[in-house]
Amino acid sequence: MKKNISLFLMLFFTVLTFAQKTVSGKITDDDGVAIPSASVTIEEPGKDAILAYAITNSKGEYKVTFTSAESNVDLKVKAFNQKPLTKQISNSDQTLNFKMQSEATEIKEVQLKTKMITARGDTISYDLKAFNSKNDRTLADVMKKIPGIEVNKDGTILYQGNAINKFYVNGKDLMEGGYGTINNSLPKDAVQKVEVLENHQPVKILQDKVPSDQAAINIKLKNSVTMTGRGEVGTGFGDPWLWNVKLTPMFFGQKSQWVVNYKTNNMGEQVENEGNILAFGSSWEGRRSNISQNNWLSVENASVPDLPVKRYLMNSVHYLSANYLTNIDKKKEWELKANANYTNNAVERESNSVTRDIQQGTQYTTRFLNNFYTDKLKGELIFTKNAKKGFFKNTTTFSQFWNADRAFAERNDKQGYRIGNEALESPTTSFQNSLSTIIPWKEKMVNFKSYISYQDDRQTLEISPANYLQFPYRDSLKGPLKTIDFTPGSTALQYFRIKSLDTSHSANISLSSKGWTFTPQVGLDFSTDKLTTNFDGSTVNDKPDFATLNYENDLKFTRVNPSASVGINYKSESWSLFSSFPVNFNNIKAEDAFRNVSKSLNKVTFTPNVFAQYSFASFFKASVNGGISNNFGDIQTAYAGYILTSPGGFNKMNPKNPIPETNTKNGGLRLEYRNPLNNLFFNVGYRLSDAKNNLLASSIVNESGFSEIEYIEKENKRINNSFYAEIGKYFPKFKTNASFSYNNTTTKSQSIRNTDLIDNKNNGNTLGFKFNNTYFSWMSVDFNASKTWNKTSNIFLTGNQGKTEGYNHNLNIFFYPLENHTIGFYWDQINSKSADVKYNNGFFDLSYQFSWTKKKVDFELKWMNIADKKVFERIDIDNTNITQRSMQLRPSQVMFTVKFNFK
Repeated sequence: MKKNISLFLMLFFTVLTFAQKTVSGKITDDDGVAIPSASVTIEEPGKDAILAYAITNSKGEYKVTFTSAESNVDLKVKAFNQKPLTKQISNSDQTLNFKMQSEATEIKEVQLKTKMITARGDTISYDLKAFNSKNDRTLADVMKKIPGIEVNKDGTILYQGNAINKFYVNGKDLMEGGYGTINNSLPKDAVQKVEVLENHQPVKILQDKVPSDQAAINIKLKNSVTMTGRGEVGTGFGDPWLWNVKLTPMFFGQKSQWVVNYKTNNMGEQVENEGNILAFGSSWEGRRSNISQNNWLSVENASVPDLPVKRYLMNSVHYLSANYLTNIDKKKEWELKANANYTNNAVERESNSVTRDIQQGTQYTTRFLNNFYTDKLKGELIFTKNAKKGFFKNTTTFSQFWNADRAFAERNDKQGYRIGNEALESPTTSFQNSLSTIIPWKEKMVNFKSYISYQDDRQTLEISPANYLQFPYRDSLKGPLKTIDFTPGSTALQYFRIKSLDTSHSANISLSSKGWTFTPQVGLDFSTDKLTTNFDGSTVNDKPDFATLNYENDLKFTRVNPSASVGINYKSESWSLFSSFPVNFNNIKAEDAFRNVSKSLNKVTFTPNVFAQYSFASFFKASVNGGISNNFGDIQTAYAGYILTSPGGFNKMNPKNPIPETNTKNGGLRLEYRNPLNNLFFNVGYRLSDAKNNLLASSIVNESGFSEIEYIEKENKRINNSFYAEIGKYFPKFKTNASFSYNNTTTKSQSIRNTDLIDNKNNGNTLGFKFNNTYFSWMSVDFNASKTWNKTSNIFLTGNQGKTEGYNHNLNIFFYPLENHTIGFYWDQINSKSADVKYNNGFFDLSYQFSWTKKKVDFELKWMNIADKKVFERIDIDNTNITQRSMQLRPSQVMFTVKFNFK
């Protein structure tokens, strides 16, 4: 790791300190009239390679920065209806003005050629036609092949390795971050180009005042008014009978936009997450989040294989969503957005495992068969004004869950063989409102932000028969441990409820001068959680007596956090700086009188964060960031009554535990290069995180024989070092996009098990490769591969016990033997190795597609999992356990699908 850090620092600072020169000036014609949109390029003599370039503005002015070891370079100026100009200049900072001679251009034949990748300022545009293949149908199909852009498994779009902050269609943000629906269903034929807006500040009044390090995506359609969409209807052979329906009509106009989406299937395709928020915009817009439940209780869950979801998901899902945007004023500054979605999903899952505890020298086996039921409704109403002279945004969100989980469990351990039925009901109600407004006041800006969130979670866990819970118990302080003897045929019930209120209010004023913006701010955060629980069970001779207060909780956990901060931002042509220097007054209190919980914390913390970025030589960006953060314990570290959080056992906290404190220092360096002239993109970086804790959590068996989390006051650290690099290039001559990525992460931490202090070290390496080729008219290839090496070591895992290796690849080959005919071959390979145990898992699919070009309709017949592989095997290693798992997969299935565009 030290070598990686040294190499990166050498590269980082060498590039920064190498001779950078700037040439600027003005371009005019014979009459002294400024020439806009003239191109100015710098090249090394005798080499057909552009070092840097610039485009003149409306005043004919240009500025180009470059790096070269040559003593002289060539400066070339080109403009329409002007004679090209070339001049050799010295490699130095200088100001050069040029007069160009008029030269009429006689055009004998007009040929329009669209450049694949073009750049203008902070906007990089990709011509979609240059990257698609004959088999691509949607925007997502093509997006994965664009250099500099990646699409994660969850649908998140990355640019140069970082998540985007906005996703626009014709400049409008209809989806408010939940762009998966459009990306997956927008026909590629409707798209003219994809624009990357680098360093994008979405709040217009803050542009050129408060910089951003994130990029945005704008999808520019061919028509300003577009009615389009994508649909699929399929059926298939399997057990049970298979279906797949996707209907996603869309409309994009100048005043309004809407998308309606209905998807249902039982053939293993996960569609219910398309509404998840993937891009969160700017913090100046307020707070938004993906609403989730407070899931404290759980049934025992079958394991999930590390495979594409379609290989193992046994589902029956219905997902319906609607998104609407309209301008409500003549200036088109005010927007109203209404979003809603509903999910009904049923999932089956099964797995078997054998676990060896290296520390205890024991072994046990399990089998879990699950049914998960999801019913979820979400609605959102957003009012926005985003103009140069003011900003307003109010977001109101309501969510309701009616989820339920089931498990049939078999377990064979030192207590013997037993089976149990487990059921969990978990309804949740959630409401959020976020308001942010920026008001111009003379030369200043005043910002008010307010956030209110209320959530009510209820859970009921039922275990039948209760004797499935083979828990150790001690009748007296010095008595022997024995197993709880539940009443035969009885049921164990755990009730849980938590009400959470979270509020945040702040006000600031921004003062700007000569590129600098200073923003002093005051704020008040207040949150309170009310936890009530109760366990109900019947035992022989009432030992233990579950009617006592030890098996209940009535806990109130409150946080009050006043804060004061100042933000310092700077924006120039080359530099971007944004930083904040907050002082937080943390006040935390936990109270449960019946269980002797009464603890508090009052502490002042200083948590600065700084990010600086320097753009140079037209194509490079170098950045550095650092910060300090503090985290204090929450309600999950304070409850002192027993809770059956899972059928694995009771848990509680020692009421004498102090409130945990974690102080984290983090920093990073990053170098980016993106050159649209030669289609080359790369980024390399280093991250360091040092988290210091005042306590170590230890799971002990208390005097009653139950599990109890006790904190030991011992300073400990978790240190994480990460080095990463990625390079991608598009080769237009061969119609090929290729990229490599590498990541090395080392983590050191400490833990306690029983009385043993364990020093853990984990080192992981990942090498990735992506390749797309459409060179041949009769074939196209998509290939993605990754290789991983991991080693976990401590006093219990020695030699090769903690070593694991993995290899994954996904190969898709499409053949076009005849016009409108496509044959597809799909190969997913997943290999794993631990010590001397190896597993190789290959999956193969085959498809035939006929395209009715005139109607834009495809008829597809697809055979999935040809080998009918039904079980996936894997080995997992944690600090002291080695677990061998086998997980149920989807059987072989055949689907016939009709795919079409709405227009």
